[in-house]
Amino acid sequence: MNKFIGLLLILVLAASCKNETESIVKITTEFGDIKIRLYDKTPKHRDNFLKLVDEKFYDGLLFHRVINHFMIQGGDPTSKNAGPDVMLGEGDVDYRIEAEFVPEYFHKKGVLAAAREGDDTNPERKSSGAQFYIVQGKVYSPEQLEATVKSINERRKMALYGRLKNQYKDEFTRLQEANDLEALDELSEKLTRECDSLFVNEEFVLTEAQKQAYTTVGGTPHLDGQYTVFGEVIEGLDVLDKIAAVKTNSFDRPVKDVVIEKIRR
Repeated sequence: MNKFIGLLLILVLAASCKNETESIVKITTEFGDIKIRLYDKTPKHRDNFLKLVDEKFYDGLLFHRVINHFMIQGGDPTSKNAGPDVMLGEGDVDYRIEAEFVPEYFHKKGVLAAAREGDDTNPERKSSGAQFYIVQGKVYSPEQLEATVKSINERRKMALYGRLKNQYKDEFTRLQEANDLEALDELSEKLTRECDSLFVNEEFVLTEAQKQAYTTVGGTPHLDGQYTVFGEVIEGLDVLDKIAAVKTNSFDRPVKDVVIEKIRR
């Protein structure tokens, strides 16, 4: 019995220590505080965010891009003390972070994710070293979610077809100039078959966990697999909603600045 009690105490202490070392940060704003837990399975993003937090990098920056029912975005170093008519979003640190896509982390309401440059200049989908966003999103009915998935896959397939077609650009040009319609049809059919074959690996399919989240708490499913998710709000979803609802200008910057007063562990 004494051995059992001793083992139990060790397990309780171990669990307690684990909770004490969990990476949690608090974002302070005039609308209230947002407390966020950082995921251990995305260590590069976690450690970089904590590094910037400890350097007080984010203190005084703005949530410079706010879209209601979508997300709030911050971390642009040029947003500190920026004039009211300045378009923000291009500022960053001088490095990017390797993508850390973890299937169980997706864009449900309240997750913290890294912003990044588009696929055309950033095909590896590396993250911004500083800019981040917090998802608000919306709640989907099962029918809306099904339609959204269908639309996502249509766009992905078109993008894949476009990339493949670009590889055959010279051949298409040669056949068009020769007015060889039969060969053009054959090349198009070949391209379609190749696209269908490759798309099996790119098709967007929701897990049961995603379906459950998007039809209850909500989120932004079209961002899944495109941007690294590395944390989630554990307190302050109401603050997220308040910030997302502020009035914005034509380029989604709040008319009245929403300042990140500080972020601390």
